[in-house]
Amino acid sequence: MNDIESLQGTALLAAIEEKALRGEPAPISLCLRLADDINSSQAPHDWNSGLFSAICDAADRVREALHGDVADTCSIVNGRSGRCTEDCKWCAQASRHHTGCREYEFVSDEEYFSTLRANDAAGVKRFSIVCSGRKVAMNDIRRFCDLYRRSQEISGMSLCASMGLLNREELQALYDAGVRRYHCNLETSASYFPTLCTTHTREDKLRTIRMAREVGMEVCSGGIIGMGETLAQRLELAAESRDAGAISIPVNLLNPIKGTPLENTPLISEPEVVLTIALMRLVAPKQTIRFAGGRARMSADATARMLRGGANGAIVGDMLTTIGNAMEEDRKLFTSVGLKI
Repeated sequence: MNDIESLQGTALLAAIEEKALRGEPAPISLCLRLADDINSSQAPHDWNSGLFSAICDAADRVREALHGDVADTCSIVNGRSGRCTEDCKWCAQASRHHTGCREYEFVSDEEYFSTLRANDAAGVKRFSIVCSGRKVAMNDIRRFCDLYRRSQEISGMSLCASMGLLNREELQALYDAGVRRYHCNLETSASYFPTLCTTHTREDKLRTIRMAREVGMEVCSGGIIGMGETLAQRLELAAESRDAGAISIPVNLLNPIKGTPLENTPLISEPEVVLTIALMRLVAPKQTIRFAGGRARMSADATARMLRGGANGAIVGDMLTTIGNAMEEDRKLFTSVGLKI
């Protein structure tokens, strides 16, 4: 047994932190031991004391050492909504789920550029077109590429895309139009994914991720927590995204939507979210851990603890007219925990 594997509690945490500060990922088995030690040593829902607080503080020190005090911000526009043929159990946009979500083929130029300008004025770093569906066809990609090229004439934001399971030619077209980061979520761990989606595989996603990197793009890949998976599977997701080459790992909270197979899934608790983020930071010390969908249901205290407990990125703002107010709230929150946009 290695020396670190014989440790428990704060001694184990100190050894993990020492390695993470050098960029070395923590083994999932040891992170799970820390979680077990919380359960055996204190009230498991108190992130402000004991080992739970120490884990968050250690994750924060790793974040500060490897990423500094700047929050990596991004925002999105829905380029295509609804009518998806896939069967992902969490998704409101799957046509078979009949959720009544908004449907359209293409975002209008007016809506796209209004959203772009609002985010640019608010100081957001990255901007992405996100599309529903298994993949966007080449003819439609060319239309989105036109938006990207025009975007560079009016904004200095970094451009991203999330358009499904694209091939090399389609990814190259996006790269040539100025897209420098591709988003393709693994969604959950490899061990849990088949229970949630049958119309495509994890290998389909990993193939697209590999090709995006080969054409010169960075990759953003994470998923959703709170879909019935274990803590081990959440950490497996972080490790699998890290190993696939993701530079950014977005973490979404399940929003159980009426009409989807997961509509009655119990909400994951705030302490579970806080602990997951902190342990993900130790599992993926060099990656941006980005708090994404589901922020609205978290309390200010829990969100602040995540930002002082390993998270260093966020999807910010909102669509169109509300982005100014939402961005100002985010700015105040980041400032309150010592982060700059």
